[in-house]
Amino acid sequence: MIDHEKVEQAVRLLLEGIGEDVNREGLIDTPDRIARMYEEIYGGMEEDAATHLSRTFTVDSSEMVVEKDITFYSTCEHHLLPFYGKVHIGYIPDGKVVGLSKLARTVEVFARRLQLQEQLTGQIADALMEHMQAKGAIVMIEAEHMCMTMRGIKKPGSQTVTLARRGVFETDPALEERFSACWRDSDADGKVYRNAAPQCSLESSALSEVLPGK
Repeated sequence: MIDHEKVEQAVRLLLEGIGEDVNREGLIDTPDRIARMYEEIYGGMEEDAATHLSRTFTVDSSEMVVEKDITFYSTCEHHLLPFYGKVHIGYIPDGKVVGLSKLARTVEVFARRLQLQEQLTGQIADALMEHMQAKGAIVMIEAEHMCMTMRGIKKPGSQTVTLARRGVFETDPALEERFSACWRDSDADGKVYRNAAPQCSLESSALSEVLPGK
C-alpha cells in the first residue's frame, strides 16, 4: 500500500534537494498531488493477475488467440521515468479462454509497478500459463523509454522490443511466425484474432459466441 505521508515527505525533500522553494504557490500542493498520482500509477502492486485470469470459459477450440496493440504505460525502476508502448499477446488455449478485456487488465496489473520491460514481458506470459493453464503463451512488447529520450543518449523514437515465449511457443517456430503475422497485420488494429492456419483471420464463431461481453 502506498504510504501517502512518506511520499509527501520524500517529494518535499527532493524539491529542496534540487534547490526549489517548497512553499511557493506552484509547488505547495505538489507533494500531495504526487502521492495521489502514485496511488494510481503504482496501483498494480496491490493487484493479482489471478483476479482477472481465473474467470475462464470452456471452448472446444484450441486455435491461437491474439490480442494486439494493447497500450500501456509503466515506470522504469532505474530512473523512475516512464516507458510506454504496445503489448501483443498470443496464447493457445487448452479448453479454456478468458474474456478479452482480461488480457488488457492483466497488462495493467504488471505495468502499474516499478518495472523493467524484460521483466514485464515475462510476467505477463507467466501469468497466462499459471492461471489459464494454456498450452502456450507468447508476449511481445514494443516501447519507448524516456530515460533514452530526455536524458543520457537522447534518442527519441527509439524502440525497445522484448519477447517472451512459454509452452509450445518455445518448441514450435511456426507458431511464433503465425503470431507475428497476426500482430503485424495493419488492417484491424486492436482486434482479436484466431489462427486459421496458415493465415490469421478475424476472430469469429466459437470464441466470439462464448465471449460476447468480453
